[in-house]
Amino acid sequence: MRKEDCFYLGKIVSQYSFKGEVLVKLDTDEPEIYETMESVFVALRNNLVPFFISKCRLHKSQLLRIDFEDVNSEDDANKIMGSELYLPLSFLPELTGNKFYFHEVIGFQVFDDIHGNIGTIQSINDTTSQALFEIKKGDKQVLIPVNDNIITKVDRKNKTIHVTTPEGLVELYIN
Repeated sequence: MRKEDCFYLGKIVSQYSFKGEVLVKLDTDEPEIYETMESVFVALRNNLVPFFISKCRLHKSQLLRIDFEDVNSEDDANKIMGSELYLPLSFLPELTGNKFYFHEVIGFQVFDDIHGNIGTIQSINDTTSQALFEIKKGDKQVLIPVNDNIITKVDRKNKTIHVTTPEGLVELYIN
């Protein structure tokens, strides 16, 4: 399995018991849907290695307590400590309406109410305090906040996103 075919689920942040159980900080709004997992890919030495799960349950709000089949001691748990967990993209629940996963809108055209087609989404920068669409329009880059107040329509069939940008924002980039 390649990382490009997977989504980031979370990271192993600590041990839970001397029997090798670990706590995973999840990167999700719905942690409860991952309580029934049977396996997960663990990133080890630039490879995704499948690990099978004996028991999995929520621990507090965004933590998942996992008992892996072949992790039976503190020493075993230490070997995977800090590792990232991944699942195949096909495991993501399907979103509808104006909700979307960042990876699914790459390549979509963005249409503004005033300016029309303002370009193609090249990537989404989520390292800032607010995620940004990185849009390419000719040789220029346009940055638009990923925000429910700006996004008016996501059309998966036609691979377009319609936005209503604040006055002056698009002009900063294309004029």
